[in-house]
Amino acid sequence: MSAVETAPSVDPTTPAPVDATLASDVNATQSTETKGSEDDQPVTIFHDRMNYNVKHPLHNEWTLWFDNPGKKANVQSWSQNLKEIVTFKTIEDFWAVFNNIVKVSRLDISSNYHLFKKGVRPEWEDPANEHGGKFSVQLPKNRTGEAINDLWLYTLLACIGEQLPNEDEVTGAVVSVRKVFFRISLWTKTSDNREVLDGIGKKLKETLNIPNMPLEFTPHSDAATKGPSETTGRFTI
Repeated sequence: MSAVETAPSVDPTTPAPVDATLASDVNATQSTETKGSEDDQPVTIFHDRMNYNVKHPLHNEWTLWFDNPGKKANVQSWSQNLKEIVTFKTIEDFWAVFNNIVKVSRLDISSNYHLFKKGVRPEWEDPANEHGGKFSVQLPKNRTGEAINDLWLYTLLACIGEQLPNEDEVTGAVVSVRKVFFRISLWTKTSDNREVLDGIGKKLKETLNIPNMPLEFTPHSDAATKGPSETTGRFTI
């Protein structure tokens, strides 16, 4: 069949009935409106596996950051090295980002990924972080290997999916690559509500399935005063 249909022949000497013409116009209008209405309806993967336009919004927008400051970085150079990669606000956009960035296991030593709520910089000095702290777990490289990629993913999903208790307390998460270990950290707004922090820490430990590994909580004020290398956890779960 031709892509352009041939119009039906009409005898110009025979006038078309008025009622028939009106009926034809009405039917054509209704057909167009119905089609337009159908086109406007969101299509899910259950309707069309290849072409669908539904996106599922997250409760918060999140920004992914990256830095690789090197061994001799100070606070100023580290801040300058911190790069904002992308902000997303739907589940689909999260997967588009996660599936197209370098896996944690392949990052260079000293590299860090940071995922924080939009508007919050992954720095102690940010107003959302200045009174808070972080849960951290160190994972030996020789025992963790490629599993770090899944552990980081589970951490991200717990954050963006609001799976942690008191989710408003969570500001972001960090994964760090060091010479002999990986470190996953979860940052919080406050550091003095032990009951709230215990709930968050226990759920994170359960999410990562690390029952026999210590999960330490350290207030940012301690790390800022003593330095990360000299800081020990305020408490451990």
